[in-house]
Amino acid sequence: MGEMANSAVEFYPKRGGGGAEANHAGDFGVTLEELRSLMELRGAEALQKIQDSFGDVESLCQRLKSSTSDGLSDNPTDLEKRRQAFGQNFIPPKKPKTFLQLVWEALQDVTLIILEIAAIISLGLSFYQPPGHESEGCGNGSGGTEDEGEAEAGWIEGAAILLSVICVVLVTAFNDWSKEKQFRGLQSRIELEQRFAVVRNGNVIQIPVAEMVVGDMAQVKYGDLLPADGVLIQGNDLKIDESSLTGESDHVRKSVEKDPMLLSGTHVMEGSGRMLVTAVGVNSQTGIIFTLLGAGEGEEEKKEKKGRCKKEEHQTPTKTYRNTVIENAEAGVGCSEKDCTHSKKQDGAVAMEMQPLKSAEGGEVEEKEKKKANVPKKEKSVLQGKLTKLAVQIGKAGLVMSAITVIILVLYFVIETFVVEGRSWLPECTPIYVQYFVKFFIIGVTVLVVAVPEGLPLAVTISLAYSVKKMMKDNNLVRHLDACETMGNATAICSDKTGTLTTNRMTVVQSYINDQHFREIPDPSQIHHNTLEMIVNAISINCAYTSKIMPPDVEGGLPKQVGNKTECGLLGFLLDLKRDYAPVREQIPEEKLYKVYTFNSVRKSMSTVVQMPDGSFRLYSKGASEILLKKCSSILGANGETRNFKPRDRDEMVKKVIEPMACEGLRTICIAYRDLPCNPEPDWDNEAEIVTDLTCIAVVGIEDPVRPEVPEAICKCQRAGITVRMVTGDNINTARAIAAKCGIIQPGDDFLCLEGKDFNRRIRNEKGEIEQERIDKIWPKLRVLARSSPTDKHTLVKGIIDSTVLEQRQVVAVTGDGTNDGPALKKADVGFAMGIAGTDVAKEASDIILTDDNFSSIVKAVMWGRNVYDSISKFLQFQLTVNIVAVTVAFTGACITQDSPLKAVQMLWVNLIMDTFASLALATEPPTEALLLRKPYGRNNPLISLTMMKNILGHGVYQLIIIFTLLFVGEKIFNIDSGRNAPLHSPPSEHYTIIFNTFVLMQLFNEINARKIHGERNVFDGIFGNPIFCSIVLGTFGVQIVIVQFGGKPFSCAPLNVEQWLWCLFVGVGELLWGQVIATVPTSHLKCLKEAGHGPGTDEMTEDELADDEEEIDHAERELRRGQILWFRGLNRIQTQMEVVSTFKRSGSFQGAVRRRSSVLSQLHDVTNISTPTHVVLSTANANSCLSHSFAQTFALYGNGSLLKTDAHYQSVEYIVI
Repeated sequence: MGEMANSAVEFYPKRGGGGAEANHAGDFGVTLEELRSLMELRGAEALQKIQDSFGDVESLCQRLKSSTSDGLSDNPTDLEKRRQAFGQNFIPPKKPKTFLQLVWEALQDVTLIILEIAAIISLGLSFYQPPGHESEGCGNGSGGTEDEGEAEAGWIEGAAILLSVICVVLVTAFNDWSKEKQFRGLQSRIELEQRFAVVRNGNVIQIPVAEMVVGDMAQVKYGDLLPADGVLIQGNDLKIDESSLTGESDHVRKSVEKDPMLLSGTHVMEGSGRMLVTAVGVNSQTGIIFTLLGAGEGEEEKKEKKGRCKKEEHQTPTKTYRNTVIENAEAGVGCSEKDCTHSKKQDGAVAMEMQPLKSAEGGEVEEKEKKKANVPKKEKSVLQGKLTKLAVQIGKAGLVMSAITVIILVLYFVIETFVVEGRSWLPECTPIYVQYFVKFFIIGVTVLVVAVPEGLPLAVTISLAYSVKKMMKDNNLVRHLDACETMGNATAICSDKTGTLTTNRMTVVQSYINDQHFREIPDPSQIHHNTLEMIVNAISINCAYTSKIMPPDVEGGLPKQVGNKTECGLLGFLLDLKRDYAPVREQIPEEKLYKVYTFNSVRKSMSTVVQMPDGSFRLYSKGASEILLKKCSSILGANGETRNFKPRDRDEMVKKVIEPMACEGLRTICIAYRDLPCNPEPDWDNEAEIVTDLTCIAVVGIEDPVRPEVPEAICKCQRAGITVRMVTGDNINTARAIAAKCGIIQPGDDFLCLEGKDFNRRIRNEKGEIEQERIDKIWPKLRVLARSSPTDKHTLVKGIIDSTVLEQRQVVAVTGDGTNDGPALKKADVGFAMGIAGTDVAKEASDIILTDDNFSSIVKAVMWGRNVYDSISKFLQFQLTVNIVAVTVAFTGACITQDSPLKAVQMLWVNLIMDTFASLALATEPPTEALLLRKPYGRNNPLISLTMMKNILGHGVYQLIIIFTLLFVGEKIFNIDSGRNAPLHSPPSEHYTIIFNTFVLMQLFNEINARKIHGERNVFDGIFGNPIFCSIVLGTFGVQIVIVQFGGKPFSCAPLNVEQWLWCLFVGVGELLWGQVIATVPTSHLKCLKEAGHGPGTDEMTEDELADDEEEIDHAERELRRGQILWFRGLNRIQTQMEVVSTFKRSGSFQGAVRRRSSVLSQLHDVTNISTPTHVVLSTANANSCLSHSFAQTFALYGNGSLLKTDAHYQSVEYIVI
């Protein structure tokens, strides 16, 4: 690994030349280069290097002008100087796309391109006058009623189409731009949340990760994600998970004597310590990898702009650096049109940040990949799966309809002109005929524009982005957008107890000391002075030194608890006993602790060894009482003397002291000690021999009160059809008592409360294997799982998710705060991490971070999730009505009258109303408490319910009857000229204007109907609570008046009088009345209705079917490429980001050559694997191709273990740079 990094560094061009560095060496006794080369070494090599170059770690610290005890001073000039010399702890993000780039992307939409071409042809032809105006012989309506002025106005339609295309493009680009801005905002918010403890001026303070500098003294503890590289100064039982850098899953033990090198991006799995920061930002190990991946991106983009997406066979000269062999292979990497588009879209909104928490869009794949390891393709979120399927179906239907429309129009015209009228095609008539064909073509394209729901992804994005923004205020920091919507389907929540259901403010309220049970805090005089001294020392020394009690922020407030809350409760107990822990800690500072066995979920205890003045050792231990009491062989009795403690005594104590405490909801902690001889020195690695034969000092009962708002929140969950289960590490009696207080279990209910070992016994067969059938017998009734390990939590979550007992597949949300909760958080459909008490590892595995650690925030997330689902259903209900009506009108109108009653420009305006404006109006409806009164939809529920289908068809029928009545007898009703069979370029007729106006007004009033999707009668309920909706409806109405009265030729509108306007309005308002009629018809009587928009139904499919399904989706995407691609892309934006990586993951490990399915990449030639420790052969697989761009993108997002693999001896290095 060391050698790999050594050569890897060389790729990174030095910044600011060597001169600058030499100057810095004057300021500090060590250069950036020296520190970088030091951080590439591991173990004995690193220790040797420190010894050779600096003497020892202390001297390195002095050279960096830092102190091991006091850290840096908080002097801003000094900190700035360090940033200048050694860089900032931050990797510069990729530049966001400019507005113009987004405009260009929006213009790539195939339908819009077709419209532009049609409009340009129409424009060109309108300026062409056939010679001699002898056009009478060219068939019906070629000249007809046209006068000179009208002929000259022929260009207006083409221009108007172009103008409306520009409008659509600008709106789309603006939406993309604001979406990207929001993602970046979210990203920076996540980064600011990330803080780390450092020592400055002797005080431990929390600073944002980006402010860390070289020379800082950082406090490292269990659960941290290291934000910079450093050298360990002092450590207790420190174990690090380095798999993100090395791919080795075993935890690496770190110690000052053996391996003091700590690397950024790795996780602390156990223990604590203090490290000297030696490399930050782009110079840290993670930073170097990111830089390698990001290097050369700029040039690549320039080449991409020129559209160089073809095979390049020639070699490109590349800079060579020392120690590095760079082979430029003839990389013939072909890149199909699709791949290019992929790589363009790859950019997404992802900054290449070195933050531990992945960006909103990144990392999605990793979670989802792990969710279903057996499924060959990455799972979409439930909603996205349903929408993609629905959108493909609608798109296909639209394509067919528009093709038929064009064919019928052309055939009708040809037969009418050349067969019925018997004309021959004259050369001078060609432009006029072509103009007709162009007109038919434009009508066909507009049918397609209206049919394809490109507003869907917009509605989803707006709805999610709006919800995410609002959820911030409700203390939900959403890290993965689709988690927001999945939460609405949640059927089960597995919650931690401490801190989520309880306040996480621990206080000791009962104790058992010197054979006496105190039901409140005893007076110090009631305790034997030897015992009291022992309690003070045991608690002060055997609690992490990072845990302390601080004075309250506000006068009269409660003291602040900093660090582990259980330990703070114990320290508070000392203060209540009128003793202080600070003097003891000053006497025995952390460096003097001889050995620490830190707390972890397996030990469920913590022990610390100190050396006594006479050279012997004393071990202090504290932990779960029933576990630690089993290791006690004696106890401090009534007079502070030690007496024997037999199993019989233990059972009696459990019955008389521990169970009564637990039944009151108290957590019981046992405090014990043991004296060990100095000669021979005990074998400290043999923990079982050391932590045994203890003497019990005291047992304390710690209260953690239930949060006052939790019982009501749990009651809401139960009403909403969500089962809440408590999964805790606490004693079963404590857990049951708290569950009863919260309302998770109610007297008279049929429920199970199990301990972890009992649960394991029930779910495993004789061979010790977990059986799904056994889990299925337990989980439906299980409400409390106590004394559970993280593995039990993961087993339970997996068991519930994989279960098929109920007809609905369960959607499970899980809360977690510890490092070991990572697997369960990733396995769950939605993982909630605690923002305050949670470790970095838990936060990184989660989908949503609860910034207040409060259970009632989860209920708000459920409400928002359901709201997203409902918003999208409302939008669909509205959009599909417009789709059906507009397509039918354009189609039948074209077939019967050879002209669409709705003109191209009018269609584009309707499209704008129903896509962009409606998605804004309907996707920003605020949630109401009523959402929590219904059961979850479930995975397989269709997007379009029977009620919605009834509404869509009902309103569709009403609108079609009105429009066809107006189309065929409208001129008689209003006593005006008929607009049917009008010749080319004839002036707009009042007749067709009334049809257009009525159509738009019906949509506006139907938009109000669309606000309700469950058959409610009051469609105005809460309408004023959504100002966006009101302003959009009124705004659209205002613009409609302007278009009709002043639109003239471009919009094919003739001004209407007041009477005609009132009739149009009357018909529009009729929509609301008709809505009431539809609501009266019971859905159950309409047997003919079918639901639509079912989920992909992955659960029941076999792998083969899934592979076919994948092909089908690809095929559908190809088909849609001919018709409409933007909305499809938008819908899959997040998935596309990671497509390359997911396939890499599917094709097995990264060992050796890379395999990739040919459907996505053409070929990837040279990936060179060598085994020489000092060289890395780098093969540039056509750096100019779009392909390499998407690799760089996806790796930059991924930056984890799949990046580089090394075997145990770091001999064989495989490294791929593309």
